[in-house]
Amino acid sequence: MLALLSDQWWALILLGVFAGVVSGTLGLGSGIVVIPALVLLCNVEQKAAQGTALAVMVPMAMLGAVRYWRNPEIEMNMAVILLIVLGAMGGVLAGTELAGRLPGPILRKVFAVFLVIVAVRMFTASPKPAKSGAGEDLTGRSNVSLVDPGGTKNDAKQ
Repeated sequence: MLALLSDQWWALILLGVFAGVVSGTLGLGSGIVVIPALVLLCNVEQKAAQGTALAVMVPMAMLGAVRYWRNPEIEMNMAVILLIVLGAMGGVLAGTELAGRLPGPILRKVFAVFLVIVAVRMFTASPKPAKSGAGEDLTGRSNVSLVDPGGTKNDAKQ
């Protein structure tokens, strides 16, 4: 992996710029861009690419989250964030343990299948979830969607 630094440092910076733009614009984790690029273009082993993507994600995600948080047109629910973080902390421990036990080629195929499933689901899903009644919270819904249907907290002022 260190050989990449001497020959392709500029390509890694461009990869970072592209991953940042995609992540900031679409809200995707950098792994969608970084892992395939490192594996397919830079011949990095799958597990090393995944670890690198996780390390890159932390500062990039924090900066992006702060920028979204400061935007007055975007309402972020701290309770939702904390609950997802709690689940993600346990999940990443289990996931990294599982990834450490799986052979690299199998892990690469699982990653590819996951990307295809997510892509198909995103492409075929209806564009707007049904709006819930006033006063309902996440626990009162049978079909929970964490995606805002498009409104902003400033809509009530209009």
